[in-house]
Amino acid sequence: MADTPVSRELVETLLGEMLDPETGRSLARMEQIRHIAIDGRGVEVTLGLTTWSSLLWEETRNEAERLLRAKLPPGTNVRVRVVEFVRPPERIGEIGLTAKSVIAVGSGKGGVGKSTIAASIAYGLKNGGAAVGLMDADVYGPSVPHLLGVNERPQLLDGRLQPIVKDDLRVMSMGFLVPPGEAVVWRGPMLHGAITQFLRDTQWGDLDYLIIDMPPGTGDIALTLSQILPLTGAVVVCTPQDVALIDAVKAIAMFRKVNIPMLGMVENMSYFMCPDCGKRYDIFGSGGAERRAGELSVPFLGAVPINIGIRERGDSGETGGNFSDEKTAKYFSDICYRLVKQISTSHKAEPPLPTLNVL
Repeated sequence: MADTPVSRELVETLLGEMLDPETGRSLARMEQIRHIAIDGRGVEVTLGLTTWSSLLWEETRNEAERLLRAKLPPGTNVRVRVVEFVRPPERIGEIGLTAKSVIAVGSGKGGVGKSTIAASIAYGLKNGGAAVGLMDADVYGPSVPHLLGVNERPQLLDGRLQPIVKDDLRVMSMGFLVPPGEAVVWRGPMLHGAITQFLRDTQWGDLDYLIIDMPPGTGDIALTLSQILPLTGAVVVCTPQDVALIDAVKAIAMFRKVNIPMLGMVENMSYFMCPDCGKRYDIFGSGGAERRAGELSVPFLGAVPINIGIRERGDSGETGGNFSDEKTAKYFSDICYRLVKQISTSHKAEPPLPTLNVL
């Protein structure tokens, strides 16, 4: 390669080896090599990547620079930058939702912080630059309105529910429709109808991700979702102790039974680091979720410790602040990165077929 002159065709050929993080297809094939400029020993490349993969932009940029520096003549000055490439989502499922990835966040039991993790994942993806919706499917015990500090009632416009927008997140919850303190007493068919309506009749717009906060346990809603939507996959949240892991394993079995891929496990309340003495306390044990994830061949996305700030922000409706606190931001950011990386890796291993719009 040392004697090969640098040309646009050579740079395009080399970059043709790289795959788009979203689709798993060649950047060249998807016309995402937006610009190549060659000036003597300098090569400048502009890649177009979608906001779906915003958390992977820097990684992809670095990968492209390493590839070109390794294959082009020694001493070539390489610079790669990334700009937004617009690829609107296709309509998916029988309800015509326009979202690129739909992710269910569930647990085998209540009280493990599932809603906090779901809301934090939504914030993390949104903070990276993606268009994100958050749907609270826990009809009996909706927590998302409290965690986000919103209590507005959705408006109806042209027959479509308008999601409540908080911090650029598009949010829908039964908690917006039922007066505080009032119990929802519904059987399976009514649950199916409510979830279908939230998905079909809400004006979600074009989304990169729709995060669905599932009710705890194993019930009708996972089956409903598997019937009306091609879900990207599920994330299961649990705490480290055996009694919680038993139920988490059941949740994983439920998702697999209805053919929803497992994207990963998150261990919440993993440990407590005393702010006064710096000593770590494994209140519920530690590492149980990671071990069980390995046994079940489920990716482990990360652990979140017991943290007073996380609890306080959840109580005050400021869950998004988990990313502003350096003591907690890394835990949630790492989980979001690994989640997107897991989906991207699966796309590259088996690129999805194009989705057709059926009118």
